[in-house]
Amino acid sequence: MQVVIDILENELIEKYPDILGILLRDQTTQKNIFWATDNYEHFGDSYRFNSEILPELITGEKGNVIMPRVHKDKILQLSRSKEMAEVFTPSWICNAQNNLVDNSWFGKDDVFNKEILLKNGTKSWETTKEKIVFPKGKTWQDYVRDTRLEISCGEAPYLVSRYDTTTGEFIKIENRIGILDRKLRVVNENLDSINEWLKAVETAYKNTYGFEWQGDSLLLAREALLITFIENFTHKFETEPTLKTIQNIAQIISWNIWQMDGLKGVIPNSCKDETIEIPDFFETRTEIKKCKGCETQNIKSHNGIYCNIMDWDIEKPIKFISLLEK
Repeated sequence: MQVVIDILENELIEKYPDILGILLRDQTTQKNIFWATDNYEHFGDSYRFNSEILPELITGEKGNVIMPRVHKDKILQLSRSKEMAEVFTPSWICNAQNNLVDNSWFGKDDVFNKEILLKNGTKSWETTKEKIVFPKGKTWQDYVRDTRLEISCGEAPYLVSRYDTTTGEFIKIENRIGILDRKLRVVNENLDSINEWLKAVETAYKNTYGFEWQGDSLLLAREALLITFIENFTHKFETEPTLKTIQNIAQIISWNIWQMDGLKGVIPNSCKDETIEIPDFFETRTEIKKCKGCETQNIKSHNGIYCNIMDWDIEKPIKFISLLEK
């Protein structure tokens, strides 16, 4: 049986009321995330670069407007690679790089899987079957709480690996290699009570972050994280989580996976030239004032809208760039 990897927005609306609205929310602007690409403008004015992504634009007859990169036509893939440096990484590379982080954290190699070379010359991995053992002085709770971030995350293949973003091949839960996938595996191995499991999984989500420029990829990433939660819950307890629980995880995702220009720390294209009126003896002249941050490449001096993320320890929003001072 072939598994469809694309998460259909029509199904989200039908099965999980209010979820799509939460996943489209930009917590900084209190509006919706926006397209931030011209790839969809042929659909009309509502699909232009600066237009918000509204539920009605991607559901109903428009239910297939947003789709994973692997399903986009080759010309569009090449265009996005050229214009936005959009490159999607094979899962085996995501795995190898995530392994390097875990090798350091655990102090040993091959904790979650062992990288292998297949007969056809491609690379893959063999999943470790035994329960994960933690090094002296560290616990599985420490691993779940360890804060990790994927920059320019695209469809977030380093965070969750429901499918290989280059081939579209579906990956079973037990063989997934993303940062969040690994945290969920650890929770699955150590907890059997639904309430305790939910609390630990919430902690895992609160400590997993990613940002992305383009609105369509951002929505795909958010959807992938949410469906990963539903799949893991169903796999573990053989029933679906409640709508309230799904909404709670979606809310966390809407804060932790956000839309940002990673070089500036602001909402994409929010820096503006300012027109200043200067009074003179005879007339008022105007002067154009450029964004200081853009001119000096100083991330702390932009006049755009700086992005907020949630500090879950104090449960208050903070500016992302404030973390650069720590």
